[in-house]
Formats: sequence, structure tokens, C-alpha cells
Amino acid sequence: MTTERYDIEIRGLAVQVVRKDIKNLHVGVYPPDGRIRVAAPEHLSREAIRLAVVSRLGWIKRQQQSFHHQVRQSQREMVTGESHYFQGRRYRLDVVEHDGPAEVALPNNTTMELRIRPGTSRERRQEVLNAWYRDRLKEQVPALLEKWQGKVGVVVRDWRIRKMKTRWGSCNAEAGRIWLNLELAKKETICLEYILVHEMVHLIERHHDERFIDLMDKLMPQWRLHRDRLNQSPLAHEDWSY
Repeated sequence: MTTERYDIEIRGLAVQVVRKDIKNLHVGVYPPDGRIRVAAPEHLSREAIRLAVVSRLGWIKRQQQSFHHQVRQSQREMVTGESHYFQGRRYRLDVVEHDGPAEVALPNNTTMELRIRPGTSRERRQEVLNAWYRDRLKEQVPALLEKWQGKVGVVVRDWRIRKMKTRWGSCNAEAGRIWLNLELAKKETICLEYILVHEMVHLIERHHDERFIDLMDKLMPQWRLHRDRLNQSPLAHEDWSY
């Protein structure tokens, strides 16, 4: 299948166009900066695509405005008093220096305790926290896979976690493999569940077309609410989008 990609400007807005073998045109606006992407059928002319975007300009600008007001975190310095997130809840970081191994704990509903050796660098502190986030995701995913594989009708042969700067998740349909963004550990569990189901459906249907939307509507009728909740949650210092 051939895919044509090109960029156009419409009334001062940059638009990425992808033409491929689909039935209908889809316009997407993505956080954090309101990037506009159009998936268009191969038979549509460039002028028809341009007019379709023009007709949606009001909706596009409203979406971009909502992303503009989204809460952003500054770069984390990994010091006592900072705010950090886990499963949608905000915690106050408490850095405790000691001579034992590095570890993270949640002694209560408001405090995230980071225990490290004296003199540990900011980068190493972040590595310790990221490792803890990774372990927590690894604890959550198996039960969600067990819940959804039968419903979706697919078998996830492999799943992995990594830091990604442009997506919350991705998949390889041929290998039956799913990748999850490490940042999902910071979000509500329903957001992780939505992304997992989203990628499992992509093992059946690669594109965000009518079939994909119909499957999502059937499997997770409130998936749009979960998507919006994810996109409205605080962004890390890096830019994440989906």
C-alpha cells in the first residue's frame, strides 16, 4: 500500500496530510501543541482536502485552545517539595538521604519518599524513580491483558515499556507486540487501560478508520472520555502526545 505525505498551510495553520487507502477523511488535533494531522482517502484531491479542513477550522481552534491551557510541569529537579504523580494522584516528594539502597515508597496518600545515598545526582534520582514507575506498570499490565484479550479477540505475544516522546503507545501487528509509554504510570489506571485497548485494537485494524472506531465504540463505549482525561492530565517536561 502506498502512502503519500505532505504538509500544507491553511489560514496560517500547518497541517500534515497523509493520503492512504481509507474510505473517509479524518482530522485530528494532538497535544501538547495542537498539531493538525489529516488522514485522507487516496481518491480525494488536494483541493477537496483543503476545503474539508477549512470547514473544521472552528473545531480545530477550540481543540488547540484547550491544549494551550493544559497544565505543564517544569523540569523536575528531584528535590524535596516537588510535585510528582502516580496513578493520577499528586504527591509531594520527600528526599531522604541514607546509606542503604535507593528506593521509592508511598508512606501515605500525599507523600512520595525517595531514599537515596548522600550526594546522589539529579539524573540518578530520576533513574531510581523511573525504575520504580516501570515496576508499577509491570504490576498493572498482566491483569489488564487478561481482562481484555478475550474481549478484543487478540493475543498479545509480547509487551514492553519504554520512554516515548511522541506517543502514549504503539504496536507491531506482525509480531503481536505492544509498547507502552513509561509516563502512563503517572496517569489514572483507566488511561493506561484505554491505551492498552487502543493498541490491542490496532493489532486488528492498523488505521484510525471507521472499523477501528466501531471496534473501540463496541469494546469501550466511553473511550473518548478516557482519551480526553489522558490528554487533559498534567504533561511532563517533555512533550507527550497521542
